[in-house]
Amino acid sequence: MEINRVEEAVRLFKEEGHNCAQSVFAAYADKYGIDKETALKLSASFGGGMGRLRQVCGAVSGMMMVNGMENGCVHPEDRLAKQENYAMVQQLAAAFKAENGSIICAELLAGNCPKVSNDPMPSERTPEYYQKRPCADYVRCCAELIEKYLMQKQD
Repeated sequence: MEINRVEEAVRLFKEEGHNCAQSVFAAYADKYGIDKETALKLSASFGGGMGRLRQVCGAVSGMMMVNGMENGCVHPEDRLAKQENYAMVQQLAAAFKAENGSIICAELLAGNCPKVSNDPMPSERTPEYYQKRPCADYVRCCAELIEKYLMQKQD
């Protein structure tokens, strides 16, 4: 049975409580032969805009990690491969920004969480957390964007 990776990403975030980056990346990890635990460790530092510093949205970072697995360059001298990867990064970021207004965590949360803190202690996952934070929507958006890209690449 084929996994609905978009729904899996949202489930990982909402039901298992993983951060935004982990949720997107881990939903796709098995596609690249990466076990869930390794995927969660690799992407753990990117939640909350990189360790709650509120920089690039963790869901966007998770999406870029999937892009890297699909499209990453491994030979430093291969400038064309780097260019193709970076072009896809820019396209994915632009699509996310067009839909959500920014790729920066602090800007994305500003309207819903005016007291966003970069305290390293993660917020408790309560019903109120999910009501005021749009993060699950950003996880869904990133999973949908990378899914669309992967589907187009198959065609």
